[in-house]
Amino acid sequence: MRVFTCIILVMSMSSLSAQNPFQLNKDHDALLVKDLEKSADFYGNVLGLKEIPNGGLPDHIRWFQLGDKVQIHLIQSDEMTEKNKGVHFAWNTAELPKLMEYLKSKNIHFENWPGEAGTTNTRPDGVKQIYLQDPDGYWVEINDGSL
Repeated sequence: MRVFTCIILVMSMSSLSAQNPFQLNKDHDALLVKDLEKSADFYGNVLGLKEIPNGGLPDHIRWFQLGDKVQIHLIQSDEMTEKNKGVHFAWNTAELPKLMEYLKSKNIHFENWPGEAGTTNTRPDGVKQIYLQDPDGYWVEINDGSL
């Protein structure tokens, strides 16, 4: 029985490592922005992300820390892309109701997936979520991470 248990354990471990054989992890998201100061204010002062050194890059690039290791890189550019709610960042917080009150107090528009302002919707898996747009129109989902 012990041999059988060891074989199952080894097989499951090699199966798990095959799912991400290169140990890929998220590093950063880069966004093209028209007004670097306005976008930096949104990510830094409105959403509370910490600005970090930009690795010696030119002044038209600013970096912000999101969580332990993921960063947002803002790059000032005249090139813009079309924004669609289906293409968005998704972040979570245990403080979604508190965040919603904060956004309302700052007159920052947010909506649920169907587009109803100032409220959440609940996904079929039970997660509550809201959506807002940054100054350049990029969509950000923030959910309660209740999975």
